[in-house]
Amino acid sequence: MARLLLFNKPFGMLSQFTDARSPTERPTLSAAITVPGVYPAGRLDRDSEGLLLLTDDGRLQARIADPRFKMAKTYLVQVEGLADAAQLAALRRGVRLNDGMTLPAEAEAIAPPALWPRDPPVRFRKNVPDSWIRLVIREGRNRQVRRMTAAVGLPTLRLVRWRIGDWTLDGLAPGEWREVAA
Repeated sequence: MARLLLFNKPFGMLSQFTDARSPTERPTLSAAITVPGVYPAGRLDRDSEGLLLLTDDGRLQARIADPRFKMAKTYLVQVEGLADAAQLAALRRGVRLNDGMTLPAEAEAIAPPALWPRDPPVRFRKNVPDSWIRLVIREGRNRQVRRMTAAVGLPTLRLVRWRIGDWTLDGLAPGEWREVAA
């Protein structure tokens, strides 16, 4: 039977078990996950937080991570500036990035979510407001959410992946994981 772990990846941790470039300076998954034989199904950038799925089943890993399957991924995104209707509409249509148009996304402005404090905290500018967006995408380009929000004039300050398909981060603090039925 396949194993599936839900992990709340903290800010600053790599989405891999080893770091050949800087093995003692950057935390990796091995600092939190001691289950043998599981590997990440997809990635989260070092400066992103939230749900990372790990499995020992190659087919399940491909179904989760491969863009051909278009599995929905939900992000809570704190952006610099106040998201307006035109910017949200642009995200919903898809935006042009240097590697082509994105697929249309679900995008809505939301109230600030009840999240754990980030370490280190987000740098705020006194004269520049910020806001939150819930963004759902079905592809997985490199740094896609950050590039999409920047393309519509809303640079990302904090990025938390909250859901992948039916799996969610509910009840997991940063650095915690739990095993679920695959």
